[in-house]
Amino acid sequence: MSQDLLFPPPHSNADLEEGLALTPKFDADGLVTCVTTDAASGDVLMVAHMNAEALARTVATGEAWYYSRSRRALWRKGETSGHTQRVVEMRVDCDQDAIWLKVEQIAGACHTGRRSCFYRAVPLGQKGGAVKLEFRDERVFDPKTVYQDNKR
Repeated sequence: MSQDLLFPPPHSNADLEEGLALTPKFDADGLVTCVTTDAASGDVLMVAHMNAEALARTVATGEAWYYSRSRRALWRKGETSGHTQRVVEMRVDCDQDAIWLKVEQIAGACHTGRRSCFYRAVPLGQKGGAVKLEFRDERVFDPKTVYQDNKR
């Protein structure tokens, strides 16, 4: 199904920047960065990567698929946790080297149990010493009960 989708290289910069063909610019590892936000709130939920197969499956199914660099495997968001992402809109940036997914997120997006992977803030204005992060979000689920192997 999704393997039928092709992502040909652009013929020119004009095709890349102004054309209608999806021609993602995958990096040397065959990946493109994907920023995922909540469609309703606009909050950034996570940043991940997609290979051609993950991108094709996302387009074909309307569900978020990614490529895990640490596990070296394709994965559908929520396949273990049940915390799926239904894609509301997919955008590509001007030179097609980044994808933006706007999703409806079921429960939390982060494997730590939080709604977003961006749950800590970096205080600004510090002139010296070690920077101490500040927590901004509480857990919305217990990762120990959701992930059996907990190897995320």
